[in-house]
Amino acid sequence: MTAGPSYWVETFGCRAAQADGAALETALRDRGLAPAAGPSTADLVVVNACTVTAAADQDARRAIRRARRDNPRARILVTGCYAQRAPGELAALPGVAWVVGNSHKSQIADLVTLAPAQPESLPFHGQIFVGDLSRQTTFLSEPVREASHDRTRPNLKIQDGCSHRCSFCVIPSVRGPSRSAPADRVVEQVRGLAERYREVVLSGINLGRWGRDLEGRPRLAALLRRLLEETPVARLRISSIEPMDWTDELLDLVASSPRLARHVHAPLQSGSDRILRLMRRKYRARHYAARLEKARRLMPEAAIGADVMVGFPGETGADFEESRQLIADLPFTYLHVFTYSSRPGTAAAAMPDPVPPPVQRERNRRLRELAEAKGAAFRRGFLGRRLSVLTLQESHPDGAVGLSDNYLKTLIAGPSLAPNRILEVQVVGVEGEFLRTTPPEGTADERR
Repeated sequence: MTAGPSYWVETFGCRAAQADGAALETALRDRGLAPAAGPSTADLVVVNACTVTAAADQDARRAIRRARRDNPRARILVTGCYAQRAPGELAALPGVAWVVGNSHKSQIADLVTLAPAQPESLPFHGQIFVGDLSRQTTFLSEPVREASHDRTRPNLKIQDGCSHRCSFCVIPSVRGPSRSAPADRVVEQVRGLAERYREVVLSGINLGRWGRDLEGRPRLAALLRRLLEETPVARLRISSIEPMDWTDELLDLVASSPRLARHVHAPLQSGSDRILRLMRRKYRARHYAARLEKARRLMPEAAIGADVMVGFPGETGADFEESRQLIADLPFTYLHVFTYSSRPGTAAAAMPDPVPPPVQRERNRRLRELAEAKGAAFRRGFLGRRLSVLTLQESHPDGAVGLSDNYLKTLIAGPSLAPNRILEVQVVGVEGEFLRTTPPEGTADERR
């Protein structure tokens, strides 16, 4: 690397992966590297790759090829779930200097700063650092002190891995078993982030399992109470939690605390009990519905979302209609709809009766249209009402962009507003995915 090396981290995938990327940026800065303006000017380009679908793999390979084309002098390091799953495949790509699996991700900053000075001096390209995660018991993550790139809501990963074995999912093999960050460490990091940010997002691979591997087997609700009591963070948002981990205790806590975002995300995957059994999911449609209906009773204005998969092997038209009807009946405000993607080594990859791609696409389209209609109806319900909104770094020609505590995008009219402020706004219109708002006199938070 040249004097004064710079880096660029490009992250794909879930919130836990985003948190990993932010932690890596912190570690690189601590070693004296500086953030670049983009991948085309960086001395080191890190691709933090997802592998949850074949499309995710393609996105990562495309980013690697683009970095190589636009910045041939840069060293390219590939890490993340794809690197853990298929290191040899990635090491063979032109321009890749290192492939570092999740097993060694915490060592990346030392690896790149102790390496030879120029890419040409490496004895060979594509050095691989990947170990077995199946018996990993330690939570491996660098601290996060600021949001990645221009984000105003840092993601803090407090749990990693998954001990479930859903038949379609490759994640347990690339993340290892469920592991939790110690509570004291979480409190310390949230306290530090709260000095700079108004909202912190708590994330994990199977977040609802936080604490089950720690002494005394504490639960997530207990950790949230500590964070509310021992840190000044203005708002905490909980990312995705498995439906049966949305316990009565957790739902009651979210509903009762104004500092916890009114936001419930619970992966559904399918509304057909037959398909849920094939997926090896640990609940049935009636169990899922009971959790969401309680959430809506406690929090009439909450955002409620889910991940839904279409086209799982053997999914019939009747199975899909069961899912579609359940979704229509439940109080969803948004959905993440995915088409099944066969993943190497999973039980589902060997299942018979694949759903033809045109049928998969049609089912995906129908659920997306249903989700859009439910989301639009939810947004219209806030006309004339007030919302608590965090101003974001995003720019828009029609005003400042904000995100409400119940996960609604807003455009705030009037003078330019600095990001990272919490305001009370008045909803005056609906425009696509945005609510048009104006800040009333006397905002809830005038601090910048």
